Amino acid sequence: MAPATGATRVLLGSASPARRRVLRAAGIDPLVLIADLDEDTLVAGLAGAPPGDVVTALARAKAEAIIAAVGASSDPEIAAVAADGVVLTCDSMLLLDGELAGKPKTGEVARARWREMRGRTGDLLTGHCVTRMSGGAVTAVAAGGASTVIRFSDVSDAVVDRYIATGEPLEVAGAFTLDGLGGWLLDGIDGDPSSVIGISLPLTRELLSEVGVDVTTLWSVAEP
Repeated sequence: MAPATGATRVLLGSASPARRRVLRAAGIDPLVLIADLDEDTLVAGLAGAPPGDVVTALARAKAEAIIAAVGASSDPEIAAVAADGVVLTCDSMLLLDGELAGKPKTGEVARARWREMRGRTGDLLTGHCVTRMSGGAVTAVAAGGASTVIRFSDVSDAVVDRYIATGEPLEVAGAFTLDGLGGWLLDGIDGDPSSVIGISLPLTRELLSEVGVDVTTLWSVAEP
């Protein structure tokens, strides 16, 4: 599929292949640009804030970094986003026992988290920010969050160790996936599955509407 001629460009401010897969399956093939910011420092600066506000603030911070990068880019496709485009940024964290957990990054951290999560439920929080650009400037911004209950299976230490050994949980929020190997280790979810994968389609649709964009105008069309 390819975007219709003259269509508003969509830029995903994330390195997550899962987020891109969700968008592509839903009819949007975005450009990708990665935000350059220290998330750990940002989270530390938000200590004491409500968990939902933390992930939304991170999505906003990523949007600001992406907008700056768009303005400095010499890439003609990226420049087209500034002329008529939408920037989508997201952040996800798992809330368990009142504490937020992002990407574990190491096997030791991932193993400890799984031993806490198994047989229990947690809330996967995802913050979203949609930024409308036109004529080289930001014309509107909308942000919000989504929450989905995750029911973790009561898996054994051996299963946890085998999962950690795959490397999959190290670079994903909460140390699990829904659409990968981690899906075998979940008993179910209550909420929006696309949000668990990384980008909530219902929430993104609502935020797009807030900035004056009908999501159907962003859908790709079949090549003739």
